[in-house]
Amino acid sequence: MRRRLGAPLALALSLWPVSLSGGIAWEALQQPGTVAVMRHAFAPGSGDPEDFSLGDCTAQRNLDERGRAQARNIGRAFRQHDVTVDRVLTSQWCRCQETALLLDLAPVEDFAPLNSLFSALSQWREQTRETRALLASLPADERMVLVTHSFNVVALIGRFPSPGEVFVVEVTDDGSLEVLGRVFVAP
Repeated sequence: MRRRLGAPLALALSLWPVSLSGGIAWEALQQPGTVAVMRHAFAPGSGDPEDFSLGDCTAQRNLDERGRAQARNIGRAFRQHDVTVDRVLTSQWCRCQETALLLDLAPVEDFAPLNSLFSALSQWREQTRETRALLASLPADERMVLVTHSFNVVALIGRFPSPGEVFVVEVTDDGSLEVLGRVFVAP
């Protein structure tokens, strides 16, 4: 039999940011030149409906209230750790765009190479190459957040993310991405 937490304790735990690599991830995010690569916040289900349309949020899998709260809490955690962000780039999928806006960290821009690879695996090399090229060209002092999908995160850094999980990366001299830490804020 599972024991349920009391509502106040469950709420407090759901709002508390849990860093899976301690303060290291937050310290790294405070440094210029680091990039946060994250999967969109919690959106029930997987993939998209058969009648999916990029321009129609009613025909996509979207964030629910838990996902919206998670996105706001991730943004709050960034601010609580004094992490400033210059730009947020996002997939054109509604769940990513909504996550990016709810983070409330910086201006949000669409970046098509972050679009979902779930149904477009044939495009993973090109989209990943374009994303890496962007990261390699960033000014040394710029801080950026990328909001994308699980398959895209795997293609970029070789790690499978939970919804809302943030990986802190640095572009190395040879153009590869080194994971410095990760942060997870529960939905």
